[in-house]
Order: sequence, then C-alpha cells, then structure tokens
Amino acid sequence: MVYRITGMCKQLVMNRWMYAMMAPGILFFVVFKYVPMWGVVISFQDYQPFLGISGSEWVGLKHFERLFSSPDFWLLFKNTLMLFVWDMTFAFSIPILLALMLNELRSLLFKRAVQTLIYIPHFMSWVIVVSLTYIMLTTEGGIVNELLVKWGGTPVNFMLSQGWFRPVYTIQTIWKEAGWGTIIYLAALAGVDQQLYEAARMDGASRWQQMWHVTLPGIRSTIVVLLILKVGDMLDLSFDHVFLMVNSMNREVADVFDTFVYLTGISQGQFSYSTAIGLFKSAVGLVMVVAANRLAKMLGEEGIY
Repeated sequence: MVYRITGMCKQLVMNRWMYAMMAPGILFFVVFKYVPMWGVVISFQDYQPFLGISGSEWVGLKHFERLFSSPDFWLLFKNTLMLFVWDMTFAFSIPILLALMLNELRSLLFKRAVQTLIYIPHFMSWVIVVSLTYIMLTTEGGIVNELLVKWGGTPVNFMLSQGWFRPVYTIQTIWKEAGWGTIIYLAALAGVDQQLYEAARMDGASRWQQMWHVTLPGIRSTIVVLLILKVGDMLDLSFDHVFLMVNSMNREVADVFDTFVYLTGISQGQFSYSTAIGLFKSAVGLVMVVAANRLAKMLGEEGIY
C-alpha cells in the first residue's frame, strides 16, 4: 500500500505540468457540471426557495406525471425532434463537406483566407445573427424581399411564418457554426497517411476516388464519435438561438423544451416542474448516447468508450 502511494506521488511529480494544465478544465466541470447535479432532487419535491431543499415537501413523480400528461408535451417533443432532424441532416454534414473541400485546395494562402472567413461567424452572438437575419428578411426594406418584388414576386414575412422557421433556423446554424465545425475534421485529415494517397494515385485513382476511398475512411472514426455526441444533444438545442426566433406567430412550431423550461421555471417560478423537464432531457440524452455508442460498436467502430 505504501509502495503504491509512493508510486502515485512520483507520477504526480513527474507529470505535474500536465496535471496543472488539466486543473482548470477539471475545476470547471466539478463546479459547473457535477456540483449543480445535486439540485435535480427538487424535481421530486414541491420546492420552495424560502424552505430550501431540505425543508421542501417530497412529492415523488408528481411533476413527471404532469409533464407526460400535459397536452404541451408532444408538441414540444415534436418541435424539438424536428429541429434536431434538420440539424443532423444539414448542419452536421456541411462541416464535413467543407473540410473535404478545404483539404483539396492546393494554395495554402487561399486555404487560410477561406478558413478565416468561415470561422468569423462563430464568434458572433446569436443576438447579432438573428438581428442580421431580421434586417435581411424583413418586409420593410429587407434585401431578400426587395429582390422578390423586383423579380415579380410578393413579399414573404419569413420571421413570422411557421413554414419558414425551421429552414431559417437551420441556415443560421450552418452560417454561424459550419466553419468552426471543420476544425476537428481538418485535424483528422492531417493525420491521414500520405502514402495511401500515393498508392491510390499509382493505381490510377482520380481525385474523387481518392477522397471516397482514402480521405473519408481516414476520418470515419472522428465522424462517428462526433455523431454519437451529437445524438446525445437530441433534446438540448441552443436556447439563445430558439428564444430569439420565437414569436407569437410561429410559437406552434418553434416552442421547444428549452424555451418551455425558461417560461415555466424563470417566468412562472415553477422550479420543480422545470427541473423535472431538464432531468427528462438529460435522461434521454444519456440513453441516446449509450444506444448510439453500442450501435457504432456493433457496426465495427470504436465508439467513445
């Protein structure tokens, strides 16, 4: 036992700088992720702030029964799931395509310039992105509607339309995050063995065939890992983004669990009910990650654990 402790201390001393670099990240997760998990117990209580967790009445699964029997539940679930499907179909695949195209560029200067341009939107807040979208799509001088009228069409109120909410939401996500999402894929592409490309060229493979048979298999494991993590966020959308896009005209298709939690928890003070919704979302995310990881391993991939 003493020998084991001595060996552990020796390892800590030898790798002290590595542990020092890890410390801020570990501290962040402990303080902001793990410690707050104690608060989920209020989803089983009628929590009253002045009584605290220890003094509030325990009610068991009351709030979960209310959630699943609520007429709003299936609407929220449908809206959240539909936005996730749009996100997976377009916003998840676009960064892969961008990374593949950037990888094919031979001019390093042009490649760096393009990367810089597509990274910039990531650093803008959703307030700015939605404001720019409103300026472009408004019926009162918006460039898109001006062009529609010029070409003989009629103005479309995109921001108030239920049918246009999901396409506009997805386009905003792609514009803001697609460039930033290429970073991991470009790093994975840098690790592909160049000898494989040389062998493919010697066999007469075209650029397209090299991409299909060498590049994509080389980053497949990275795609699978990011896909598994993405599936875990099925019910966890960007609150800021959705909240800024919701209005009284599109609420029927735009209201999701995140906005509903804000409405019930913050605006109406139903802390236990909103916490129950959050716990439900987390449980679904955990189940989806485990299921997706198991499916990936069944298909011969490594998974995330």
